[in-house]
Amino acid sequence: MAAPGSKAGADLRDAGVVQDIKMAAYLHGQPSPLEDAKLRRPTVIEMIGKKIEYLSKEKTLNIYGSVFLGTTAGFSGILANFIFRHCFKVNHDALKTYTSLTTLPFLSTVVSYKLFVTDALCSGKISQENCVLRSSLISLVCGVLYPSALAFSKNGRLAVKYHTVPLPPKGRVLLSWLLLCQTELKAMMIPLVFQTFAGILNGLHHYAVFESTLEETERED
Repeated sequence: MAAPGSKAGADLRDAGVVQDIKMAAYLHGQPSPLEDAKLRRPTVIEMIGKKIEYLSKEKTLNIYGSVFLGTTAGFSGILANFIFRHCFKVNHDALKTYTSLTTLPFLSTVVSYKLFVTDALCSGKISQENCVLRSSLISLVCGVLYPSALAFSKNGRLAVKYHTVPLPPKGRVLLSWLLLCQTELKAMMIPLVFQTFAGILNGLHHYAVFESTLEETERED
């Protein structure tokens, strides 16, 4: 006759075996940490791909807006330099003046547009009206006023240096030179009008493309 203690011990072992089988079956139905990582990996890769695509679109927007206005500002600088060289009858240092009047307006436009339009758009701090206003002001200031003033000062100094025009009276240099160039200065109305419209259209387009890109990215996320 079996002892009661032996029978109780056997029952306990049987119960433990059954419990181990149930636990193994439960764990078999649940994904392991390794399987979990394998399942999450494609999702993470997809999210990273979407972020890279968004950043590339953002970079394209920055290049499109700033380089377009910078290029038109460079052409305005060339026109301004040609006008003032003709007014002051300057024939010296042509390469030097044309190089500076092309590169400086271009660089100032690109940097200003990135700081005041593209970065502000990416941070969500400006509205559509503000974006258009900033774009048009940058186009006007960096694309017309700055190259005109730069060409006026550079060629004026060359005129004084090489005595290509009579020296104006002391205290009336600016007024005399403006009177000398007043007829040719009317030609700068062409880039003035063009740069204003280019800034407005570029700001509208940049904001619209940015909004559509942002909505598409949020919808995919």
